[in-house]
Amino acid sequence: MREPAPHDVHIAPYDPEWPALAAFEAARLTAALTSNLLRTEHMGSTSVPGLAAKPIVDLLPVVASLEDLDWQRPRIEALGYDWFGAFGIEGRRFCILMKEGRPAVHLHFFQQDSPQIARHLIFRDYLRAHPDRARAYDAEKRRAAALHPQDSMAYNREKWDWVAREEARALAWAGRESTSIA
Repeated sequence: MREPAPHDVHIAPYDPEWPALAAFEAARLTAALTSNLLRTEHMGSTSVPGLAAKPIVDLLPVVASLEDLDWQRPRIEALGYDWFGAFGIEGRRFCILMKEGRPAVHLHFFQQDSPQIARHLIFRDYLRAHPDRARAYDAEKRRAAALHPQDSMAYNREKWDWVAREEARALAWAGRESTSIA
């Protein structure tokens, strides 16, 4: 399976239009995937009010069946998304929508029974509930972006240790055990 190309890293101030873009894309997915799509969650930094972020909306569509989703791949691609398969997380289907030559939306599909769903949503909810940790994440993202302004993959690797530690705190806050990404 091919990998997405690295891109420049730009950290933008929070944009109140991000939730509207998330809702728009969720509606497009609902129309395309019908009954296989159970729900779509807005996650990642663009889902945390006030948090600066790369201006890429992350969505977590929850499907009844990954096998059926694999058959529906042409429907996702017809919406303009590039399909990258699991892309490093078992049980995920990762897709990117490009606009004006830059990533605009990431889809992280998981089957309804995946523990990855809780991991992502708990981290989002933790950041929403803890503005001090959201500010610390903002600082970490800016640090990583300053080190790797032209390589999104290196940027993600740079901030990974911080994210992993904070994610463990979020899972403890929610009373959950750690869930590995692999």
